[in-house]
Amino acid sequence: MVAGINLVALRAVCVKRRSKLILGPVSLDLKGSGLTIVLGPNGAGKTTFLKVLHGIERISSGSVQWSMADRSVRRTQSYVFQRPVMLRRTVRQNLAYPMKLLGQQASKIDEHVIYWANQIGLTEMLNRPATRLSGGEKQKLALGRALIRKPKILFLDEPCANLDGRSTREIETLLLSANSSGTRIIMATHDLGQSRRLATDVVFLLNGQVHEQGPAEDILCSPQTSEAKAFLKGEIVE
Repeated sequence: MVAGINLVALRAVCVKRRSKLILGPVSLDLKGSGLTIVLGPNGAGKTTFLKVLHGIERISSGSVQWSMADRSVRRTQSYVFQRPVMLRRTVRQNLAYPMKLLGQQASKIDEHVIYWANQIGLTEMLNRPATRLSGGEKQKLALGRALIRKPKILFLDEPCANLDGRSTREIETLLLSANSSGTRIIMATHDLGQSRRLATDVVFLLNGQVHEQGPAEDILCSPQTSEAKAFLKGEIVE
C-alpha cells in the first residue's frame, strides 16, 4: 500500500442509537500506510469510529468506501478489543484458530503458532488455558492471534489501557514491527505518550466529531483547535 493513495473514505457518516447521535457527521480520508492514532478523551467516539471502519457498527447515514473490493476487505482485517476475547481453549489453540479458519495445513499452523508464541513471549504457556492468563498476557495473545494471519489492516481499541509499562512496551514493539512489515494500523487511545511514540498521523475526536486530522507532528506539536490544544495540555475536555 502506498502512503499517498486513499485506503478508505468516510463521507458524512453518522451513527445514532435511540435517536441520539453517537458519531458524526464524519468525513475524512485515511491513506494507505502508516500508523494512525485515533485520539480523544473517554466517550469521544473512538470505539464507535473503529467499529464503523471494521464494519461491525451499523451506520445511520453516510458512506464508508474502501479502496479494495467489498468482498475481500473484511478478510484482510483484524480487530483487537480493549478487553481481549479469549476462546476457552489453550494458548496454542487460540493462536491456531485463525489459521484453521483460513484452511492452512497442520504443519504450517504449528510453525506459525510456535513463531508467534515466541514473538509475544508466551512460548512456555502454550498448553495453558487462555482464560487463566494475566491481563497483559491475554492482550499479547489477542494481538498475536490477530497478527498471525498477516492482516493488511489492524484495528486496536485501547490495547494498553490496563497494562503496566513493561507490557505496554512489548506490545508497542510488536505494533511497530508489524507496521514496518506492511500492516496498516488504526488504533484508538487517550494516551498522549503512546501517541507520540507510535503515530504517523492523528485523528482527534471529541463528542463524536473529528476536530483535527493530519500528520502526527502537526497535530501533537501545533494543534489548531482550542479543544485539541486543551486536551494535549492535559486539561479536561468535554
